[in-house]
Amino acid sequence: MISPTAIENFKASLRGELLRPDDPGYNDARKIWNGMIDKRPALIARCAGVADVIQCVNFAHANSMLVAVRGGGHNISGNAMCDGGLVIDLSRMKSVRVDPRHRTARAEPGVTWREFDHATQTFGLATTGGQISTAGIAGLTLGGGWGYLARKHGLSCDNLLSVDLVTPDGQFLTASASENADLFWGLRAAAATSAL
Repeated sequence: MISPTAIENFKASLRGELLRPDDPGYNDARKIWNGMIDKRPALIARCAGVADVIQCVNFAHANSMLVAVRGGGHNISGNAMCDGGLVIDLSRMKSVRVDPRHRTARAEPGVTWREFDHATQTFGLATTGGQISTAGIAGLTLGGGWGYLARKHGLSCDNLLSVDLVTPDGQFLTASASENADLFWGLRAAAATSAL
């Protein structure tokens, strides 16, 4: 059991919302695309940014909590939710920044393919993405990422240039071909293997 004071301190440390089972909005926040999944987390942290994610990881570690991470919430197996643990909900982190000159885009993990395509198509750009517009870009990309453009441009993970992430010990890292290259390879290799 986590003390109510620890939970209140955790809540106060977040810019986003922290939901408990009796809070308004809790039941809506635990719903994901696959309606057969009916898990009941102890806490749902609706993160507003990276600082919230770091707070969540540190809180979960300090309290030995089971963690699930929700991006777009489309995962069919229900891994975006957990029973009795902490859901780190990234679905409200939806920024997309397109650089038309370099033909790149940076997107936060709560973005769906519909939202990503809307932002990139404004500049005449596209990349291999999900065939279902409500799928989240983060989960699909780290799961390989088969889409309509795959035969010509490879999987989503093949088009990934870098990843900003929070490690299990609460560190913020960037992984790319030139920075934390082994981690970047692992993220992309795991994705490519799971897509087979």
